[in-house]
Amino acid sequence: MITGAAGNLGRATANAFDRAGANLVLVDLNADALDAAYPGDEGQRIKCPLNLLAPDEIEAAVVEAKVSFGRIDILAAIAGGFHMGESVHSLPSDKWDLMMDLNARTLLNSIAAVVPTMIENSSGKIVTIGANAAREGIANMGAYIAAKSAVLRLTETMSSELRGNGVNVNCVMPSIIDTPENRRALPAADPNDWVSPEKLANVILFLCSEDSSAVHGACIPVVGLC
Repeated sequence: MITGAAGNLGRATANAFDRAGANLVLVDLNADALDAAYPGDEGQRIKCPLNLLAPDEIEAAVVEAKVSFGRIDILAAIAGGFHMGESVHSLPSDKWDLMMDLNARTLLNSIAAVVPTMIENSSGKIVTIGANAAREGIANMGAYIAAKSAVLRLTETMSSELRGNGVNVNCVMPSIIDTPENRRALPAADPNDWVSPEKLANVILFLCSEDSSAVHGACIPVVGLC
């Protein structure tokens, strides 16, 4: 199961898992974006347009996945969002809520739906998306950094809770990801210094492989040349 599957990193991750022969449960808020990213219908994947802030919709997707594929072995919790601009003392409450909802609440709702079936199977891999910026405070990024810091601590906590159940939980912490949107937003920057979605997806794929079975609670910087 890949959340945020229609985004740049979601598509790269889906492609990496597809090449590895995985069945795909592709989750995104935008149904049209899902159809555009994954045209047609194939037996190896199902598309689940849903709101990750609505737990009942995620539960329905988990049921659909289990009917189609029998189980969920992996959750790549990619859905998230970015906002910056205000100092902490002038931060609007709606921007704080937005960052917490997009980055932390979507993760909490996803794992609440997926983890019980992983415990039942005594097997599973969860990869979360933190941020290299969340290693310290940065001016005018308070809400984003707080939300991604919550993702890091939740990852470590879940790892401590679940490793005895055969479930690995780890996190990747990208720097700026080389996307068309970031190139437009930062035209003076050199994107060769950034990390590509494909290289980040390869790290996610590794963390979901048997070769990473001894890795628990790791928060791994993936920063390209930055």
